[in-house]
Amino acid sequence: MKILIAILIFTTFSFTVVAQSNIKEGNNSFALYTKTGEFKHLENARKFADAAFATKKDSAQVKNNVLRALVYSSYAVTDSLRQQKYSADPIELSEKALQVIDKKGASDEYSSEVNYVRQNLISALIFKANKALKENKLKEAFSFYEKVDALNSNNTAVTANLAILALESKDYNKAAELYESIVESDKVTPNDYLKLAQIYTAQDKKQATLDVLSQGRLQFPKSKEILFQLIQIYSNNKSYDAIVPIIDEAIAYEPENIDLNYLAGYANESLNHIEKAKEYYEKVIKFDRNNYEANLAIGLIYLNGFLVNNDDNEAQYNAQNYLLKANEVKPYDVNALKSLAMYYTASKDMAQLDRVNLLLNQLTNN
Repeated sequence: MKILIAILIFTTFSFTVVAQSNIKEGNNSFALYTKTGEFKHLENARKFADAAFATKKDSAQVKNNVLRALVYSSYAVTDSLRQQKYSADPIELSEKALQVIDKKGASDEYSSEVNYVRQNLISALIFKANKALKENKLKEAFSFYEKVDALNSNNTAVTANLAILALESKDYNKAAELYESIVESDKVTPNDYLKLAQIYTAQDKKQATLDVLSQGRLQFPKSKEILFQLIQIYSNNKSYDAIVPIIDEAIAYEPENIDLNYLAGYANESLNHIEKAKEYYEKVIKFDRNNYEANLAIGLIYLNGFLVNNDDNEAQYNAQNYLLKANEVKPYDVNALKSLAMYYTASKDMAQLDRVNLLLNQLTNN
């Protein structure tokens, strides 16, 4: 019995010494690798790390997992194309080792080693994510970036990539969540607000779209893109009272933009700022004398003035000229013809009125 106990003690002692030797030799080889960068030292470290991971008991030891994580996270970076043979991907082996270290509550004790492993895993995962992107494997790339984000949640570049991928994959809920975190960070850009507005639009969240653009304009008052998008939203919503105070700022960026100048005219006319509206319509016609909408709009303004006061010769003259020009540009447009019919009725020009009414009858009856 004493002999048997002695054998057991000796055997256990031998295994312990061997395990400790593997860890010691592995750490020494890994230290040489980090010092020289020579791959042969990493290969030696791997041999000892694998030897120290022979049993289930070994796999639960913190020191064994620390060495294993150091070695295989290095392989995850240096052997990016996976030319070596592995029982599993080095990233997966490193992640499992980190889980054991964390579960054992040893992450703080080995904080330097854990940080080294994390940085290697981040580099390896980003490499895989970029490779997947080149191959247009968006979901695969997204999963890799998610792992990077879990390793380093403060990496705004990774969060941005995740957000872009989620948006491209039309995962609007995830994309919104990611961009919402970005706009609350100190790394936000005007484009982030625009992207979040795009997502809200896709989700048919009209008020949220407006709110995030308004928030973006407060933070980036000189952003032309946010200003233009905000004006577009106001225009879609027919919020002309919101357009008028900011439209001149937009026009300052593009003074000869016909659409902006026409919108400025229409918005002001909607708020009964008639003289201001005429100025914008006239600018449109200056840039494009054959612009149908502007000629009709300003013609109608003068027509209204003439209808109110038949003695207003200036209004009569301008109404006739602008409405005829609109009719010249689009001879069969019903709106211009109806406006001319009103003008000829007020001016008592029966011959022209008959001509216009005849054409209107032909168009409306067909």
